[in-house]
Amino acid sequence: MINEQIRAKEVRLIDSEGNQLGVMGIQEARTMAEELNLDLVNISPSAAPPVCKIMDYGKFRYEQQKKEKEARKKQKVVELKEIRLGIFTEEHDLITKSNNALKFLTAGDKVKISMRFRGREMGYVSKGRETMLRFCTMVEEMGTIEKNPILEGRNMSMVLTPKSEKDREKEQKEKDKIEQRKEANQNGEKQDEIPSGSDEKI
Repeated sequence: MINEQIRAKEVRLIDSEGNQLGVMGIQEARTMAEELNLDLVNISPSAAPPVCKIMDYGKFRYEQQKKEKEARKKQKVVELKEIRLGIFTEEHDLITKSNNALKFLTAGDKVKISMRFRGREMGYVSKGRETMLRFCTMVEEMGTIEKNPILEGRNMSMVLTPKSEKDREKEQKEKDKIEQRKEANQNGEKQDEIPSGSDEKI
């Protein structure tokens, strides 16, 4: 709300330089804005009394819209990439496809893993599911399962979603702790294996 739209009797006023002028009547605040050929803008209507600022509203809206436009440009549009697997996809092919999936997940895109069963291949649905879950372990560094493998007709699919940076950092800390415990245990075992020196008689 600006100028005459503001219905409060009193407002807490901030001038065009950002200085706090305290609480005053609405008419006095409007007069001050008018004398500067500026607008009185309610920037915090939920406050008691409302907080108003003297400013060039047209310029303010222009800058605000400019910032919103820039923010929209920076927003990542999440795409759904697809990778197709076969029931008996060989290891080197899985590695190649998993590397592609990692690229997609790193870029912030979701990945749909799909598999089609042809003819007698319907007898190997469990094998197909195993292949899919094996594939997931190959990309677990960057992705997590959003939708578990589902069979619809002759098609099985699942969806992976990128892990947040926070989740990746948390998992890395957990891995580091496990490694530190392993090293500590190994060092302890080595100490236990060192034979104690025997006393020599002169």
